[in-house]
Amino acid sequence: MSEVDQPGSAVVELLGMVAYAELLAFDRMAADARLAPDLPRRAVLCEMAAVEIVNFRRLANRLGEHGADPDVAMTPYETALQEYHELTEPKDWLEALAKAYVWDGIADDFFREVAAFLSPEDRDLVLDVLHDSQYEDFAAAEIRAAIAADPKIANRLSMWARRLVGEGLSQAQRMAGDRIALTILIVEGSKDQAGVQALLKRLTAAHTARMAAVGLNN
Repeated sequence: MSEVDQPGSAVVELLGMVAYAELLAFDRMAADARLAPDLPRRAVLCEMAAVEIVNFRRLANRLGEHGADPDVAMTPYETALQEYHELTEPKDWLEALAKAYVWDGIADDFFREVAAFLSPEDRDLVLDVLHDSQYEDFAAAEIRAAIAADPKIANRLSMWARRLVGEGLSQAQRMAGDRIALTILIVEGSKDQAGVQALLKRLTAAHTARMAAVGLNN
């Protein structure tokens, strides 16, 4: 086992974060499915949840291959991510969809960027467990249809999206301060501070485009 494979290394920290995010996504989507207005929509969200738990198991197995205990690797992210989801619990179906669309999109963009700094096998795994575009398309179509039926919904969901981003950034800053190896991976992988800023600009641009695509404002 190489030094980079040791528990506490950057690759283990990243895989631990993604694994715990997938586990929480399963919990969240299974719960949010009860907010669906009909059975077909409920089934779609339940299907999404099922995919998340399969992805979690793949990441947990990979952590084991690195010689890391998956529970130990995930624990550092438990408080921050759990707190984020508790602070952003949706009140209705549209808020649940907007959360899946907006925040999962941001998280996927971030994981996609950081995965580029990993070995090919770990990179490919992270990229493979990112949310399927068909679910993003489903959420986007639902949001657009709701806004078309009632344009006032756009303002409510735009405010909700801003809250999702604000709470997410707060927890991300908290984790960055605690997980030094992961922070170093991002900085070194980006080459320098200019590279980090470029990464942040790409994340911001992708989020802005995602919001505009469904008729929401930043």
